[in-house]
Amino acid sequence: MAITMHLDIVSAEQEIFSGVVEMVIATGELGEVGITPGHAPLLTILKPGEIRVNLQNDRQEIYYVSGGMLEVQPYYVTVLADTVERAEDLDEAAVIAAKARAEEAISNKSSDVDYSIAAAELARAAAQIRAIQKVRKNLK
Repeated sequence: MAITMHLDIVSAEQEIFSGVVEMVIATGELGEVGITPGHAPLLTILKPGEIRVNLQNDRQEIYYVSGGMLEVQPYYVTVLADTVERAEDLDEAAVIAAKARAEEAISNKSSDVDYSIAAAELARAAAQIRAIQKVRKNLK
């Protein structure tokens, strides 16, 4: 039996996941971070992106977070996210449409504020698409 740790993923609205895991991989402020049991304490900002959760028995779940905080203790990890969705629950058509709208808004920028909003929306849509693709890859 593998060494495990406890993971909680919570959003402002609800607890999304609470259980025992073997590894957590998230997109932190400085890049991707992999957390295994016994990891040194860490507190970092999460960028919009996926959180991959390696469960026991070689199973993996993928979540999309819009940003938040990651707190790591040696055998306890907490993800406090602005919003969280299971990657398999994302609506791919809606995400692709949002990406196209953001790209159009960037090309037709009328102000720096509009550009910043469109760039953030584009980053969010791109991260959601990556999460959807990872789910598809895991299903094969």
